Amino acid sequence: MVPKKRKYKVVIAYDGTDYSGWQYQDNATGIQQVVEDVLAYLEGAPVRAFGSSRTDAGVHADGFVAHFHLTKPIPPKNLVRAMNSRLPESVRILKAAYAKEDFDARLSATGKEYRYQLYQADIMPPKLVPFWTFCHRPLDLEAMRDAAMRFVGRHDFVSFAANPNRELESTVRNIFSFEVRKSGPRYVFIVRGDGFLYKQVRSMVGFLVSVGKGNERPEAVTELLEAKAPRTARVETAAARGLSLHKVFYRPIGNLV
Repeated sequence: MVPKKRKYKVVIAYDGTDYSGWQYQDNATGIQQVVEDVLAYLEGAPVRAFGSSRTDAGVHADGFVAHFHLTKPIPPKNLVRAMNSRLPESVRILKAAYAKEDFDARLSATGKEYRYQLYQADIMPPKLVPFWTFCHRPLDLEAMRDAAMRFVGRHDFVSFAANPNRELESTVRNIFSFEVRKSGPRYVFIVRGDGFLYKQVRSMVGFLVSVGKGNERPEAVTELLEAKAPRTARVETAAARGLSLHKVFYRPIGNLV
């Protein structure tokens, strides 16, 4: 008799500093490879893990989601302990649960929340370096908030995305909300949307920082969105280390919390 497979859903947090992102890369190590190696050890056979999205090299995650099948009857709580005992400390399984067969970590998602952390001061504490980016110039908070609100809605974001070197069906995405929070020298950019293009979040944040420095006007966001032209050097890409995939949503948009 062929062993029955059971689908699992896991929530993963990771420090992406030394990784090439979630997905496999030919010349670097991705989180996917690390997770699958541990699953293969537990299963005694190769296991494929499917992630909720791609993440760039150096980007972190607080709530990445993946699904996979196992034939070994491991209860979810035991699976968390078993995986974390073999994973590197930079990768942690936060939660595990049985999933319905029609659940798909990527296709079932209704939205994602990314957070970008920036420290504005003359000097940045060294302990923040892996997870924060640095800006010594003062930033206009209200101008950045004005610009961020102009991203909200359904737009063609081709001007704020890099070429992923693969064919895309559409560059239109829906941004549900975009906040800029400040506490002392710490700025946190929080964006929620139904999906994001390659380097879109880092491009949007990079442009908001240009607005904050006074190099661009908030109205320029609207102008670039309406132009629907490929991204140029005018739109800078914020450094990867400040970005984290904070949460993936699987409820209807109106219930996002």
